[in-house]
Amino acid sequence: MQIHEILAQFEIKATNPGGYIGAQSLGSDAQTIVSVSPVDGATIASVSPVTPAEYDRIIQKSQEAFTSWRLMPAPKRGEIVRQLGDQLRVHKEALGILVSYEMGKSLQEGLGEVQEMIDICDFAVGLSRQLYGLTMHSERPGHRMYEQYHPLGIVGIISAFNFPVAVWSWNAALAWVCGDVCVWKPSEKTPITALACQYITNQVFKANNVPDGVSSLVIGGPEIGKLMAEDVRVPLVSATGSTRMGKSVGAAVGARLGRSLLELGGNNAIIITPTADLKMVVPGAVFGAVGTAGQRCTSTRRLIIHESVYDKVKEALINAYGQLKIGNPLDQSNHVGPLIDTAAAAAYEAAISKAIQEGGKVLVEGGVLSGAGYETGCYVKPCIIEAENHYEIVQHETFAPILYVMKYSGDVHQAIAIQNGVPQGLSSAIMSNDLKEAEAFLSQAGSDCGIANVNIGTSGAEIGGAFGGEKETGGGRESGSDSWKIYMRRQTNTINYSDSLPLAQGIKFDL
Repeated sequence: MQIHEILAQFEIKATNPGGYIGAQSLGSDAQTIVSVSPVDGATIASVSPVTPAEYDRIIQKSQEAFTSWRLMPAPKRGEIVRQLGDQLRVHKEALGILVSYEMGKSLQEGLGEVQEMIDICDFAVGLSRQLYGLTMHSERPGHRMYEQYHPLGIVGIISAFNFPVAVWSWNAALAWVCGDVCVWKPSEKTPITALACQYITNQVFKANNVPDGVSSLVIGGPEIGKLMAEDVRVPLVSATGSTRMGKSVGAAVGARLGRSLLELGGNNAIIITPTADLKMVVPGAVFGAVGTAGQRCTSTRRLIIHESVYDKVKEALINAYGQLKIGNPLDQSNHVGPLIDTAAAAAYEAAISKAIQEGGKVLVEGGVLSGAGYETGCYVKPCIIEAENHYEIVQHETFAPILYVMKYSGDVHQAIAIQNGVPQGLSSAIMSNDLKEAEAFLSQAGSDCGIANVNIGTSGAEIGGAFGGEKETGGGRESGSDSWKIYMRRQTNTINYSDSLPLAQGIKFDL
């Protein structure tokens, strides 16, 4: 399937509006955002970003849509989301290819991202019949107490380039069944996949007479994200991106006492103990480090290896890296595609130089590739560096395939302390066949991350579990478990069905 055929399938033109209220587009004379593929440097299409006035119109229309959407029974909203999942199945190949081509991840990962969208739709359908509250016993006779959940209103979604469609769907599918409406600001680096998703959603919503404004799109730069963060009409802003961006969004939303759901940077480690199975260590570590060219928030950045197996693990990793194929991600024989742009490649080079300056030893050499097939300047070689956890560069997240390896000599608690000794707290893993070590890693004194895995890597998560992290990762939770509660407001209700009005705590107030 050719890219021009895919664009036509989603009615994407050479130049497109950047604002959508359902299927209704908003034109703009503003300077266009051009989407250039990091795969081959070709222009995919361009988008006219929304103006502040157009953003305001979209928010107003979303407010209007909420008044009717929230009254539709949740199972009926779930049925519409089910249909969306079915349409994503129909368009899976085309959308997966577009994700791969615009973002640069491998085709298998692009298709996998669309599968995540399908899975979260399935999850949301079941959830639409399980928005449970609680009942409590009242201390007053003739009274009944219970809790219920109501939709919030507008959910603003700010997504990042590395998962250009899946993270939007994690938020939108749950928010919709909860009765909320969504306004999506995708990354300006990957706007075309967002247009495709809006098109698919519009087709389903139109067939079900869903009011315009339940699903809206605002494509623009950081100034649009700032408007959303400061907008009191948007009770919840879900933002995925760097810690720096998240601090700005969190401060702006907090200043107006709104809610923020932040999914920010990761600095994820795998602890490799003496009992680890090398057959599991190598694929887990290598995919974690080089998958999506190291541009996942769950990418493996650090390996903490016991000294007794250090040399053996190091040798196996070097051998595995020697077998990696770097190239066009649409070619499924390649393991590693490009970084998102040349700025990311420059940051990658700067991080390697910084690590060497701080005393790091290069085990597998990095570098930006050039020549036939690498003309974009976005293709880089996955790199392994021996380092110490306290290095400044190791303490920061670099969105690129750089893996830092380091030793520990004591027990598992020393390794856990090293793992926890960074500002971020998203994903973590231990490779061990020792039950005591595994349980220590998962205990209250173990990993301080939102995700802690045993005998699997740090990268990748199933939608059934709550996804998110602690510390500078932001503390948010998306996707499965009870993450739906962030999209709703909790209300406690008390009903007096007696003939008197007793007060709580036995207070007497006689008139």
